[in-house]
Amino acid sequence: MELTVTQENLTRALAAVSRVASTKTQLPILNNILLRTDGTRLLVAATNLEIASTQYVGAKIVSHGSITIPARLVSEFVASLPKGSVELKVTNDKLSITSGRYTSVVNGVVADEFPELPTIDESSSIQYSITAEDFKQAVSQTIITTSSDSTRPILTGVYWHSFEGSLYLASTDGYRLSERRLVETSSEVSAIIPTQTLQEALRLITDGIDEVEVLFDETQVRFRLNEAEIVSRLIDGNFPDYRQLIPDEMSISGVIARDDFVRITKIAGLFARESGGSITLTLDTAENIISIHSIASELGENTSEASAEVTADGVITLNSRYVSDALSVIDGDKIEFSFNGKMSPSVLRNVGKDVNYYHVIMPLKS
Repeated sequence: MELTVTQENLTRALAAVSRVASTKTQLPILNNILLRTDGTRLLVAATNLEIASTQYVGAKIVSHGSITIPARLVSEFVASLPKGSVELKVTNDKLSITSGRYTSVVNGVVADEFPELPTIDESSSIQYSITAEDFKQAVSQTIITTSSDSTRPILTGVYWHSFEGSLYLASTDGYRLSERRLVETSSEVSAIIPTQTLQEALRLITDGIDEVEVLFDETQVRFRLNEAEIVSRLIDGNFPDYRQLIPDEMSISGVIARDDFVRITKIAGLFARESGGSITLTLDTAENIISIHSIASELGENTSEASAEVTADGVITLNSRYVSDALSVIDGDKIEFSFNGKMSPSVLRNVGKDVNYYHVIMPLKS
């Protein structure tokens, strides 16, 4: 194999796929990145057997071939080279990398030992084309409520599913829940995508990416973003019927400016660190305010309040970090915060015509 690529394009591709290369494995080959010519392009790929990440780089091909090389070493070396052309040449399972006055020879491993990259049959898959902006927002709004508890794997991903003619994303860790309506669909979808897979897909969205192509088969999902692809296994299992946790009606609610809500929650959180993040939110119709109270036993206490349109009086105790996380991903100038009582779930959503995102937080026992 012999070819020439630009340092910028090769650096970008190596950085993207090297995150997937596994360092904690009994298969040393998974520490490596696969380089393989494909027509007029160079295929750069890595896998940890759960996720496979591939990038195509335009190249001037002199001779075709393939090799696998250590992910970390080559990624850091190429990133350190000056901008310009980089020549790659394979001789006897060694990769020679040359750029100007810089030359390095890296011991590689024959590509035959590298696992076969997973594929999805496009003719029998369910496909969606989603704008990069909508994809980024929807995934960001739902991965924050996935669980990290490996004993309940179905909660460690985001549930993509069709319901009443729309595609929804939902996730929960048992303490909070988020749901986002994404696009209309006539297809039947039910798939749990691992959080790590979605995080890798998010990292690939750059200014030049306009759309994300999503394909599902029975056991896998593929994300294609221009010259980049990620194929991942789905999490096996049935996601819980989460909709029963979202109350149909709320008796206590307040509409508050988002910036005000963020500020008073952040301030209250400073005093709530010693109490497990516990903050008490009070809605007051007489004053038309939402106030947040928190206590730090050794440091003091705080009460912060902001004007709001309040429908009924009520008090609820929540985790300050959960509230802050929710506010960080809800768009809009105004937020509706509502609940039915001290021990009932609370719901946060934006105020507007297109309310397509709900964030549910379970109360703490005060």
